[in-house]
Amino acid sequence: MQSFRTEIENPIVEKDIIELANKIELFHKGKIDEEKFRSLRLARGVYGQRQEGVQMIRIKLPYGKVKSNQLKRICEVSDEYSRGRLHITTRQDIQIHYVDLNRTPELWAELEKDDVTLREACGNTVRNVTASETAGIDINEPFDVSPYAHAVFQNFLRNPICQEMGRKFKVSFSGTDEDTGLSYMHDLGFIAKIEDGVRGFKVMLGGGLGSQPRHADELYSFLPADKIIPLMEGVLRIFDRHGERKSRAKARMKFLIKDIGLEAFKDLVEAEQKAIVNKSVPIDADSYEVSVPVEVQTPVVEIKDQKAYNLWKSTNVIPQKQQGYVAIGIKVLLGDFYTDKARLLADLVEQYAAGELRLSLRQNILIPFVREDLVPFFYQELGKLGFTEAGYNKAVDITACPGTDTCNLGIASSTGIADELERVLKAEYPQYLEKEDLVIKISGCMNACGQHNMANIGFQGMSIRTKDKLVAPALQVLLGGGNLGDGNGRFADKVVKIPSRRGPEALRRILNDFETNSPNQQFVDYYSEKGEKYFYELLTDLSDVENLKAEDFVDWGNEEKYVKAIGVGECAGVVIDLVATLFLESEEKIQNAKASFDNEVYSDAVYHTYSSLVNSAKALLIAENKKTNTHAGIIRQFDELFVETNKVQLDGSFADLVYQIQKNAPTKDFALDYIKIAEEFLLKVQKYRMAEVESV
Repeated sequence: MQSFRTEIENPIVEKDIIELANKIELFHKGKIDEEKFRSLRLARGVYGQRQEGVQMIRIKLPYGKVKSNQLKRICEVSDEYSRGRLHITTRQDIQIHYVDLNRTPELWAELEKDDVTLREACGNTVRNVTASETAGIDINEPFDVSPYAHAVFQNFLRNPICQEMGRKFKVSFSGTDEDTGLSYMHDLGFIAKIEDGVRGFKVMLGGGLGSQPRHADELYSFLPADKIIPLMEGVLRIFDRHGERKSRAKARMKFLIKDIGLEAFKDLVEAEQKAIVNKSVPIDADSYEVSVPVEVQTPVVEIKDQKAYNLWKSTNVIPQKQQGYVAIGIKVLLGDFYTDKARLLADLVEQYAAGELRLSLRQNILIPFVREDLVPFFYQELGKLGFTEAGYNKAVDITACPGTDTCNLGIASSTGIADELERVLKAEYPQYLEKEDLVIKISGCMNACGQHNMANIGFQGMSIRTKDKLVAPALQVLLGGGNLGDGNGRFADKVVKIPSRRGPEALRRILNDFETNSPNQQFVDYYSEKGEKYFYELLTDLSDVENLKAEDFVDWGNEEKYVKAIGVGECAGVVIDLVATLFLESEEKIQNAKASFDNEVYSDAVYHTYSSLVNSAKALLIAENKKTNTHAGIIRQFDELFVETNKVQLDGSFADLVYQIQKNAPTKDFALDYIKIAEEFLLKVQKYRMAEVESV
C-alpha cells in the first residue's frame, strides 16, 4: 500500500485521515489486532459488507441536510471509488458500497473538501443526529430544531467521552408534538417545546429497537435548550462507565436503564454534573446558516397530464410556514438513487430553490423553499429524472434496509419483498397512494435497521426449516406498532412467521380485513381493538411449511436457491498480543491528553486520561482471562485482584485514583496531576506484566 497524504486544510481532519491510512497499513502488516482495527475503521464510517474484500462507506449527514455542492461531491466520490449508486438510510445518512479498503482515506479526503465527514458514522459512537426533515419549515413547529441538532453533532464529534463506548448511541430531534423524529425509540430524544417564552425540549431517554425494543422513558417534561448538551454529556459519561461491553446483545443503554432503573440512572447523571465544566451551553440559533432561496423568473410550463399532476401535488407537495413557499417530497424507492440523476437534482435545487435537500427517516428526499409558482416547473423537471412518483410518506412508501443485498447480518431479502409489496399496493390498493395512516417497514434481520418493529405492518427477514431439514427464506409478520406523538409510541407484536413468498398474500389479507371492518379507524387503533390472536388466526395457515413449492426456496429479487448465510467474515486477521496492543493504546490516550492540555481543552485532557487508566487496568485483567464487561467492573476487579493482594502497589485504591474524575472539575491543575497519575500507573502495570511474562 502506498503512503497517503492529504491536502485538507483542517489539521484535525487531516490527522484523522492520515491516522486511518497508517492504521490500514499496520493492519495489513499484522501489527494491529483485528478487533481493534475493526473498531477504529467503524468509527471512521468504514463498514464491512456481505461481499468479501470490499467495504460499505457510510457518509454522515447531520439531520439529513445536504447542500447542492455536497451532493455533487458525494456523486464524484461514488463514481470514482464505488459504483455510482447512493443509498439513503433510515438515519438520514448516505451509503455507498463496494469500496476498496485501501482507498478509503483518499475517499474521505475528497469528501472533506466540501465539509462532508465519515467520522463516527458507524461504531460504538454517537451516530448521526437525526431530526424531522421539515425542521425549519414546518407550519406547526414552535422553533427550528436544526441549530440544536447541529450543535449536538458538533459538540460530540471527536469528543473523547464517546469514542469507545460499549455500544452505539442514537439521538433525535422532533420539531413538533407529532414527533416525526421518533424520540421514543432513541437513546436520547428531544421534542421542541416553549415554556414561559423559553425554548427547550421534552427529553426522552433509553429507547431502542433491535430484537428487544424498549420504549424510552420521559426524563424531563421540559429542559431549557442551554441544558441539553450538559445533560447529554452526563448521560454519555455514565453510559461509558457503567454500560455493558462484553455482550453486544445487552450493551445498548436501554439495558443499563432496565438493570438499574430510571431514577438511579438519573441520580448518576446529576451527580456527574460536578465534573462537567460547562453547566450551561447556550446555543446561538440566530447564527445558524439558513439556506436562502434564489430569485428567478418563472419558466413557462405546459402540464400534459393534469390528473397525474394533481395527484402528485396532493401527496408530494408540503406547505411551508414561509409564505409563498412549499416543500416538494421525492419518493425514492428503497432509498436508492444514482449519481447521474443526483447531479441533475443538485443543479435543479441550486438554480431554482435554496440549494439544499433534506434526507428523510423514510429514505426519501425533501426539497425545501420551492416558490409556489415554480411547482409546475419542478414537476416537469423532476419528471425527467423519474422523481414524480406520487405517495411521498404515504402507505405505499415502504421503508426497507439493504438486507441480504450487501449486509453481513441479513438473513432474508428486504429490498426484494419491499419492491413486490409496493407493486401489490399500487396495482390492487391504489387508495393507499394518498393514505398516511398506514406505515409498512421491512428489515432483513432482527437488528431493525428498517425499523420494522415500530411499524403498523412490519416484516422481519428470517429463515424457516421444513421437517426434511430444507431451509427457505421467511418473514416474521409484526402488527400494531406506531408513532402516537409527543414521545409516545407502540411496538408491534410478532404475530406469525411465514415463508417469504407468502408475504404479498399476508399483506392482502391484512388490508382486506382492515378495509372491510374498519374503514374509518387508524390501523394502530384497529389492531389494538382486535388483538394479536385475531390476526394470528387470520394468517396462521400461511405458516404451514408442509406444502412448499420450488419457488418458496428462492428469495424475492433472487434467481438462485436460498442459502442462509449470516456474518460473513470481514477479513482473516492475525493473532497478536492484545495486552501489548492495549498498553500501546494507553500510551496513545496519554499523548491525546497532553495534546488537549496544550490546546487548553482541559475537559478533554481529563477524559483521555481517564480512558488511559481504565485501558491499562483492562490489559492486566485480560491477561488473567477476567471479564471486562464495564468500566466500573474493570475498576472494581482491578482493586480486588491486584491492589488488595499487593500485586500492584498504589497509594490507596485504584477506584480512588480513577474516580477523581467525578470529584474534581476539569481545571488546568487537576488535568496536569491526573495525566501524571496515568503515566505512573501505566509504567507500574507494564512493569508487572513484563515480570509475569518473563517468569513463565
